[in-house]
Amino acid sequence: MNYPPSKLPQVGTTIFTRMSQLAAEQGAINLSQGFPDFDGPALLKERVCHYLLNGHNQYAPMTGVPALRQAIASKIKSLYGYSANADSEITVTSGATEAIFAAIAALVGPGDEVIVFDPAYDCYEPAISLNGGITHHLPLLPPHFGIDWDRLKDALHSKTRMVIVNNPHNPTGAVFSRADLDTLAELLRGSDTLMLGDEVYEHIVFDGQPHLSLLCHPELAQRSVVVSSFGKTYHTTGWKVGYVVAPALLSAEVRKVHQYLTFSTSTPFQLGLADFLEAEPDHYLQLPSFYQAKRDEFCQLLAGSRFRLTPTRGTYFQLLDYSAISDRNDVEMAEWLTREVGVAAIPISVFYSQPPADLRWLRFCFAKGSETLQKAAERLCKI
Repeated sequence: MNYPPSKLPQVGTTIFTRMSQLAAEQGAINLSQGFPDFDGPALLKERVCHYLLNGHNQYAPMTGVPALRQAIASKIKSLYGYSANADSEITVTSGATEAIFAAIAALVGPGDEVIVFDPAYDCYEPAISLNGGITHHLPLLPPHFGIDWDRLKDALHSKTRMVIVNNPHNPTGAVFSRADLDTLAELLRGSDTLMLGDEVYEHIVFDGQPHLSLLCHPELAQRSVVVSSFGKTYHTTGWKVGYVVAPALLSAEVRKVHQYLTFSTSTPFQLGLADFLEAEPDHYLQLPSFYQAKRDEFCQLLAGSRFRLTPTRGTYFQLLDYSAISDRNDVEMAEWLTREVGVAAIPISVFYSQPPADLRWLRFCFAKGSETLQKAAERLCKI
């Protein structure tokens, strides 16, 4: 029997699965995959259990539980000044990855170009390719990993359907400034190009800086689909609950795909999240200081190591430069570190279409308890 050719011939098992599996096999401390080793808020779990045990276990509305959509609308109005209609502009999804796929599938067609910035999160290009789009990669500029605005200007043309931005940025931790939003708006003015904003780390921005969502900029908001994640915010990545905010006409198209992709998202999780947002609205406001303390602890623990670093500006990931330690490429270094040192990290070359030849950075997740960070740093400092 002749099976059909693969639609994604270049795609294999994700680096996150590979490194986590290797860490488990080697008994290594897993700072590779981006999940906390601590649990979500007790009240949130209690509210989810309440609904699960009291019969709220059937389908939720396709667009999301009304109370949760209203709570999201109130949150983004308070944070970003954007007045979203909870009925027509907010859609609850089964995680941010589903939201990103649904947005690309709904809005990108055969031959459309989509600009992504390398290092780019690995779920973007497969979704673009499956829907007939063409991915145009532009590099971010180290050491701060900012956008090269001249290259973006040159890349934009009539077939550019979408530009994808990840802010705060995984894996580099870069964050947007107000000037970045203004420049984006200026470059896109007069075009039909859409923006897809992957903002799952919106509440993890450091050093007193605010998160500047695409929703903060009225001009950009009208052409943007913005995706976020409750899993990142409430330390519950396994629940896979996210959401999309977009103007009504764009939301309608995203919902057409969402309803045939997952249809709806776990009912008790949504109801519990709605209750928690109402009961403890300040939880996400405390995340920057919560995670900054972990970032600072991790960086201080590594002060005596041979790694070089600049404290990350956002996300719960820290890049470490190992060029003073080894000339291995980053994939080899990540595997060596896991096997021989007992700490797993992510090589960032996997986020590039064409990685730089002299790339000597690894990504470490510091969303861990102090004991885990101390043990990992002790091992890293011995290299």
